[in-house]
Amino acid sequence: MHIIDLILKKRAGKVLSKEEINYLIENYTNGNIKDYQMSALLMAIYFQGMNHEESTNLALAMRDSGDVFDLSSINGIKVDKHSTGGVGDTITLVLAPLVASFGAKVAKMSGRGLGHTGGTIDKLESIPGFQVEVEFKDFLKQVNDIGVAVIGQSGEVAPADKKLYALRDVTATVDIIPMIASSIMSKKLASGSDAIVLDVKVGSGAFMKTIDEAKELASLMVEIGKLAGKKVTAILTSMEEPLGNLIGNGLEVYEAILTLQGKGPKDVVDVTVEIGAQLLLDANIETDLEVAKQKLIDALNNGIALNKFREMVIAQKGDVSYIDNPEKLFTNKKIVINAKKSGYIESINAANIGVAASRLGAGREHKDDIIDLKVGLDLHKKIGDYIKEGEPLVTLYVGDKGIEEATKLINDNIIIGNEKKENKLILGFVK
Repeated sequence: MHIIDLILKKRAGKVLSKEEINYLIENYTNGNIKDYQMSALLMAIYFQGMNHEESTNLALAMRDSGDVFDLSSINGIKVDKHSTGGVGDTITLVLAPLVASFGAKVAKMSGRGLGHTGGTIDKLESIPGFQVEVEFKDFLKQVNDIGVAVIGQSGEVAPADKKLYALRDVTATVDIIPMIASSIMSKKLASGSDAIVLDVKVGSGAFMKTIDEAKELASLMVEIGKLAGKKVTAILTSMEEPLGNLIGNGLEVYEAILTLQGKGPKDVVDVTVEIGAQLLLDANIETDLEVAKQKLIDALNNGIALNKFREMVIAQKGDVSYIDNPEKLFTNKKIVINAKKSGYIESINAANIGVAASRLGAGREHKDDIIDLKVGLDLHKKIGDYIKEGEPLVTLYVGDKGIEEATKLINDNIIIGNEKKENKLILGFVK
């Protein structure tokens, strides 16, 4: 088997076999296939595409290039969710303890933020002492004992994907949907859960800008998961504006706590409940979707889910006083940006609002950047809301940088006009 022959084969639009894909991934990972050769293959894939079987085999080959986690010692069906990335996405912080409070087993490995998208692990580190690096045996024990653990990705998960993504990033081949699907699913499959709900974001703050692109990606990821023997469902949700009102690490934990107290923003609750209900069905805990949704809402309102979050924080050595006094999670140094005219909020560029928070110090431009966990912003109005001239539009929670740039980004990317528009949140399902 030779790389040149495989480049020619894909260039001609032919299907690569499982053995050929395994050969490619193994030899690219160990350095026998050079970057310039893999670049040629990526460009051939860009123009010729890959079918579902090829994408599945690619996901499995990348999964098997590193650590694959065995969760079989955890009793019951293990459930997980994955978001394709957005702004203000606090869902994991609410969802994980919520579904665990019903007996689902949530053994979740999450990542850090980069660019305008936040990372669950950074958010949890806003709680002083919270341990995101946990020995695997302790991780398994915690899930068995209390039903939930959220930790950073340990070991070497899908190193082939990491190397391949870096190459795609510099060869204008990132936006190959089969490659995106295989990349995401290689890591999800390595994490070992039995059932996965994919939250596929669509809109200005998401990688998928159109509903058609999102459906194509979702369908392929669901198919890959099923071919790999997993229960997989995708929910398409809008990222035309940030999710919730608070953006920034500590601020998002604060909003998650409010949601777990039954006082969260409607959009955060709606997405959490949609995903959670599907996971309860997948875990064989509930049989009716609408009944499951109502039970989840009740658990948010009666404090059961918040108690489970508290258990997780205690188990992972976090300071629980930050749950009782969550205002300690963010800075008290604030700057209010007022509306320059009256009207309806017609649009919010979610990506650039995320960038504004990042400029204040809440995000990274490079993976080694140090972030400020206490800064961010509060959106007082969302799409469709009316605001009067001079009323608070956004409050910035600031440190020592980025204030002028963040203010300009806010003013340029929240459009006030005369038309009352609606941002539809749940856009569809793929099963």
